[in-house]
Amino acid sequence: MTTVVDRWNIHPDHRWLRGQRPASPVEFDEAQGMWCVYGHPETMEVLGNPGVFSSDTARLLPVSVDPSLTEGDMSQMDPPRHRAFRGLVSRAFTPRLIAGLEPRIGEITDGLIADMDGKSEIEIVADLAYPLPVIVIAELLGVPDSDRDLFKKWADNIIEGFSQASFMDASEQGEQDLRDATDRMQPLLDYLAGHVADRRRHPREDLLTQLALAEADGERLTDNEVVNVANILLVTGHITTTMLLGNTVLCLDAEPEQFARVRADRSLVPGAIEEALRTLPPSAALARGTTREVKLAGQLIPKDQMVYLWLGAANRDPRQFELPDVYDPARSPNPHFGFGRGIHYCIGAALSQLEGRVALNKLLDRFPVLRTDPGKPPGFFPTADMIGVNSVHLQTS
Repeated sequence: MTTVVDRWNIHPDHRWLRGQRPASPVEFDEAQGMWCVYGHPETMEVLGNPGVFSSDTARLLPVSVDPSLTEGDMSQMDPPRHRAFRGLVSRAFTPRLIAGLEPRIGEITDGLIADMDGKSEIEIVADLAYPLPVIVIAELLGVPDSDRDLFKKWADNIIEGFSQASFMDASEQGEQDLRDATDRMQPLLDYLAGHVADRRRHPREDLLTQLALAEADGERLTDNEVVNVANILLVTGHITTTMLLGNTVLCLDAEPEQFARVRADRSLVPGAIEEALRTLPPSAALARGTTREVKLAGQLIPKDQMVYLWLGAANRDPRQFELPDVYDPARSPNPHFGFGRGIHYCIGAALSQLEGRVALNKLLDRFPVLRTDPGKPPGFFPTADMIGVNSVHLQTS
């Protein structure tokens, strides 16, 4: 599916979106000093073997990362520590609890769509795809959804800051870029720290209180660990759904026949979302570090090497997917890496899928016409690590 790429300005580093395949599923990038994995079975192997391909990559970076930023960061943890932390958070994301959120998600969506009434053009990200998941995750954590404009500003600053900072740039400029990116994160961390301190004094019935009072391996989490867990949930918990919904609308708009098919048969809505996650995955890359020498796709990778998994490329591997560049809402099976895989599979995946399904169905119910405005191209986050819209203008008549 190159229609979206050809029509709009998607990041040039996503070569596989333009039908280009690397010569080998595993290659060494001399300029970046890291191994790149593009193949589906190879990515599956890496994500399924945390003992060899560790998530603790900060130790391998040529730049200095403030240790306080990784304390409590589950994305940087390996077993058994990862298991303990994930167990704390997963209690709020059980299938039963997620299913119970559907009426509230529908209520929030109805309110947001009602605000679009009478508009001949809507901006789907600002009007729906952003505020919906922010309100939901804010309610789960127990922080005011009235602060969602602050969250958007902070989240955008964090994403833009870290997209401009190269973790593999050991120069003085690289160190400065990373410091600048870290500074952009501080206001959100300070905000969450205030809420954590309040929960320790005045417990409530919310996820932030559960984290503030929880223990991992028999020890109470530190304030900083709670803050970092909450930060990850808040930022990733809304940005993934924002991109998921926006990317799905963009994929459907680019394929009018498929759009009409989904509109007529709503049983295809979940598949339309999954196929968007495959073709335009919000998280386009993951990093791992080798703990010993290992052979992958015939390549011998030494110990303590950075390995970069290009999920967007793996999702289009012709060895796994028939007609990989075709957007097909009925594709089955669809073993994409849109939410990762293995022990680090996105903990909020089911919530994100539910929000996307509810929102897309209600959009289709309310608007018989939805099409991009050719005079206002969608905006994308300016980073090779992510594939996601930050604005999409849609005409409703």
